[in-house]
Amino acid sequence: MRTLITLLLGLLLTVPLHAQDASNSLGERSRALARASDAVVGVQAVAVEDARSASTLGRARQGSGVVISEDGLVLTIGYLILEAEQVQLRMDDDRIVPARVVAYDLASGFGLVRALVPLKLLPAPLGESAAVRGDESLMITSGGDGGAISPARLMSRRGFSGYWEYHVDGALFTAPARRDHSGAGLFNERGELVGIGSLLVSDVMGPEAPRQPGNMFVPVDLLKPILAELLQRGSSRLSQRPWIGINCVEQAGAVRVVRVSDDSPADVAGLEAGDRILRIDGVAVTGLELLWKTLWASASPERDVVLDIVRGDKPQTLKVRSVDRAATLRRPQGI
Repeated sequence: MRTLITLLLGLLLTVPLHAQDASNSLGERSRALARASDAVVGVQAVAVEDARSASTLGRARQGSGVVISEDGLVLTIGYLILEAEQVQLRMDDDRIVPARVVAYDLASGFGLVRALVPLKLLPAPLGESAAVRGDESLMITSGGDGGAISPARLMSRRGFSGYWEYHVDGALFTAPARRDHSGAGLFNERGELVGIGSLLVSDVMGPEAPRQPGNMFVPVDLLKPILAELLQRGSSRLSQRPWIGINCVEQAGAVRVVRVSDDSPADVAGLEAGDRILRIDGVAVTGLELLWKTLWASASPERDVVLDIVRGDKPQTLKVRSVDRAATLRRPQGI
């Protein structure tokens, strides 16, 4: 079980005295961080039997989430609850609490679930991701069985483009690396939540810097303007955007397809793994961010997308009819 002693040894004793805010005593900070740690729970989910996401994520998923309201609302990373038919929360005292999916947001990557019985936990306050400093001591906390606490530092802040048609601005990259990152909470020195764990990465300092492993956190600043919308609609309006079903990698300014989802628009149009994407709708593709943002430039999820590619050494032009990604997924219970 996570304890205040573990918290002090793992985090506070590593902070140099000059970095401590004179207005906060060590005791005040330790209590704030202990409350933050107590707000982190384990998240266990099982996807529906025919979930499209099961091929890459599996049906059974396990990670963490952070209680953000007194009525049992838990913020987590969306892929844990994608197409889930069952969700449970695991407490520090080994209690298992049933929960329901409230929202899954494609644009931000956040997921929200709500406990079906009282958690009796104080919610973590939301901090400001943009205010996190590189010299500030941070805390990463995972929940549930085997939950752990460790100190971290912000190594860089920048946009992040995922290979799976995903991009967020202002992502937080921290070190040292944590493997139990999925849905873990990133907290500042005041015990405020500033990010939700998404990935283990090898380049926390950026693609041009020497390789260093760490984690990418989705900044909580992205949640604040869309929280009411997520609670009302189950997703943000930004999530209603074109999707064609490809995974791509960026290498030296070239973007190549590494996977095509079965029965996706790209699959139907004949796109294949290994294809290099030269242009999308006439725009030269020099990186993943430009590829995804050009794809999403239309307000309509369903539209004709023109891709100029090279397969082997032969150029081709393919027309892909995009769709609304949400319409291709099995809807989780509660949305």
